[in-house]
Amino acid sequence: MMRLMKSAFRFIILAGILGASGSYAQKVGSTSMQFLKVMPCARATALGEAYTVWATGAEAMFWNPAGMASVDNMELSTTYINWLLDAQQGAFSFALEKRNFGAIGIQVQYVDFGEFEETTNQRPYISDPNNPGLTGRTFRPFSYLVGLSYARYLTDKFSLGLSVKYAHESLFNGQRVTAQVRQGVFEEVDTWASGLLFDFGIRYNTGFRSVYIGSAVQNFGADVKYAKESNPVPLLFRFGVGADVIGEKGLIPSGFKNSRLSVASDIFHPNDYAQQIHVGVEYEYGSMFALRGGYKFNYDYDGFTFGAGIRHSMEGLALSADYSYGDMGVYLENVQRISIGLIIP
Repeated sequence: MMRLMKSAFRFIILAGILGASGSYAQKVGSTSMQFLKVMPCARATALGEAYTVWATGAEAMFWNPAGMASVDNMELSTTYINWLLDAQQGAFSFALEKRNFGAIGIQVQYVDFGEFEETTNQRPYISDPNNPGLTGRTFRPFSYLVGLSYARYLTDKFSLGLSVKYAHESLFNGQRVTAQVRQGVFEEVDTWASGLLFDFGIRYNTGFRSVYIGSAVQNFGADVKYAKESNPVPLLFRFGVGADVIGEKGLIPSGFKNSRLSVASDIFHPNDYAQQIHVGVEYEYGSMFALRGGYKFNYDYDGFTFGAGIRHSMEGLALSADYSYGDMGVYLENVQRISIGLIIP
């Protein structure tokens, strides 16, 4: 068992190092399927995406599949994202615990980029003085992802998880078009791409007070091909540490039994950018109400985040609602997320 734990940890760290080292040879924005970097879950994004260790239950599939091992019976979560420039994204996850086997789950994500006007440089459209280049037609790009996850505790403190995902992105209504692939040569090409991707994660309770350590590699897979060229997808490496500062098992001894103050920090390294840091703080009162804040370092536009959440138990069910706000600067304004969760014990 210990040998398996060490092998899993070494693999995830090695995959993260390989992804990080390859990023220096790439340019910013060189990866495709950028929707894979738009993360669901309002609680997580309110914490500045410092969520590798706190991701548990059904939501863990989006961040660190090892956290799904904590599911007790059934959980589901759904998120709506009001993304940039009229784009909208939805996410759904469901996790089920199977005794003596572990936890299994499914996830679905869908992105609607809105309606675009079709343009061309061909006549007669390009010569129209009133609407130069406009064909009068519109199209709607879209993306989606479906995935299966599995997680289990290898010991009472160490959990391991993995996901297999199918991602698809269409740039033009999912159709094939005739395009100029080189000077004077036209071919019919796909305007969409798809691929099979894998996530791997670990989560470890150090046994010292409430300190947890977690790590995950996301979107491990082959390049995807649009038309004639192949491009990598966003390979993401996360390593996080988190703990309760004040609380029943807080690092600072106190008499607060109904309150909890937690902090977490993630090292985040995508393969199309330099290393970034996520920091988050959460205050919770009576397991009913929470305030959250975070900051994302070394980003072009992202920075300050905040949010809140409520939780209510009713006839054996636990309902939760979370909200997050992310500042995206003067020109991009902000991103808002709303998540609803249900725990069936």
